[in-house]
Amino acid sequence: MIIEPRMRGFICLTAHPKGAEQNVKNQIEYVKSKGKIEGAKKVLVIGASTGFGLASRITSAFGSDAATIGIFFEKPPLEGKTASPGWYNSAAFEAEAHKAGLYAKSINGDAFSNEVKDQTIDLIKADLGQVDLVIYSLASPVRTNPVTGITHRSVLKPIGNTFSNKTVDFHTGKVSEISIEPSKEDDIENTVAVMGGEDWSMWIDALKKANVLAPGAMTVAYSYIGPSLTEAVYRKGTIGRAKDHLEATAFSITDSLKDIGGKAYVSVNKALVTQASSAIPVIPLYISLLYKVMKEEGVHEGTIEQIQRLYQERLYSGGEIPTDEKGRIRIDDWEMRDDIQEKVAALWTKATTENLAEIGDLEGYRKDFYHLFGFEVQGVDYAADANEMVGIDSIKS
Repeated sequence: MIIEPRMRGFICLTAHPKGAEQNVKNQIEYVKSKGKIEGAKKVLVIGASTGFGLASRITSAFGSDAATIGIFFEKPPLEGKTASPGWYNSAAFEAEAHKAGLYAKSINGDAFSNEVKDQTIDLIKADLGQVDLVIYSLASPVRTNPVTGITHRSVLKPIGNTFSNKTVDFHTGKVSEISIEPSKEDDIENTVAVMGGEDWSMWIDALKKANVLAPGAMTVAYSYIGPSLTEAVYRKGTIGRAKDHLEATAFSITDSLKDIGGKAYVSVNKALVTQASSAIPVIPLYISLLYKVMKEEGVHEGTIEQIQRLYQERLYSGGEIPTDEKGRIRIDDWEMRDDIQEKVAALWTKATTENLAEIGDLEGYRKDFYHLFGFEVQGVDYAADANEMVGIDSIKS
């Protein structure tokens, strides 16, 4: 079938298998071009099919020759209907890993559930024995707590006051004012339950109890802080409370791993185009301006560049892992440089529908968005028939 992007609001309903495959291959080639990293050899990635999780799996495998197990919740293809993009990403990753002689297996299911945790533990015991790195990179708007059975839904809202500021529709380039009503108390609780550290802690507890964490095992979860421009709706909003909880959880996990010499970290990463960030008001406008400034300064990074640098210069540099005053790894250091933020803030005050294409990088934002779904990737013939029925080697249909 000929596969074209079909949009509904901020969501693309289709994905291109060949585009996803080329995207994954491009990321693999980038990691290989940067040389070997003396990193972990047996890696579990929870949330492994897109974004930072996928980049972590690629960097582990092709930077450190690691065996990887990836956990994700993706929609497989049906005749005449494409899979979700993460399915095609994972299929391409496994195929390339196996070609390179690397162990790679995947589990498709709800990572919040006890069943998937048990299935993962069984697979580690059977094939790897133990893992020495656990990446936690889940991004979901909904979580059912396996203990209480309660389903929680996260919201992206300010706390205390209505928030009003500029935003952009990245499809049309229209800059407009938006207002978001403040959260209620149960909004905060639900968002923390979904996006905080509780599930990360449950994973590590289950893995440790099953004795599948190697001595000295490390676990890393991903977070974001961002600038004052976005803090009312992000870091000081409901999602910020969840990130605070996630970051506090790193310390409690570290305490729980002391007897095996393990440690938990939170890595604060750069603002990048993701399915989630595209739906957050204000963020697309900020990212389009940020991209323009960082590209001009020669310090722009995508997900694979961010994670490769995290591994090579922070996690496995050979010395003590550098952290900020709150114990966080800061790989958002280039984004948060004073000169970068001053330039973005100056552009923000000027940004209009008429000038955004000139003063921002809306085209770069848009292209990165389409890349998430395997579209507009260089070297792919989108006029050719594509087989939507792509399988993942280790997942039996």
